[in-house]
Amino acid sequence: MNVLIIFNRPPYDDTDVTWNGLRLADKLLEAGMEVGIFLMNDSVDMARDACKPPEGYDQDLSQMLKDLISRNVKVKVCGACMARCGIYKNHPYFKGAEKSTMPALAKWVIESDKVLTF
Repeated sequence: MNVLIIFNRPPYDDTDVTWNGLRLADKLLEAGMEVGIFLMNDSVDMARDACKPPEGYDQDLSQMLKDLISRNVKVKVCGACMARCGIYKNHPYFKGAEKSTMPALAKWVIESDKVLTF
């Protein structure tokens, strides 16, 4: 994999950090890079259908993630975080967001040319 992007923050945290990370993933993909995304901590909410943009926020980050998945971006989501993290604890991850593990993340880090965190 060329670029691995690890997200840690809640999708909607009064900043545009997550939105900018997703926009970067899109542009890297357009540039021909192979992109992987790993969600951990409170960012796991982004891979849940229950996660909706707050009133007044003009971007649907979960839909942006689904769009990246539809363009063959591999998305893995921390399995341990499923019950521990996010507003929507214990809600399932949507199709295309693979429940994963720390050993899988370690393997991705080793195999990636670049690792970015948001």
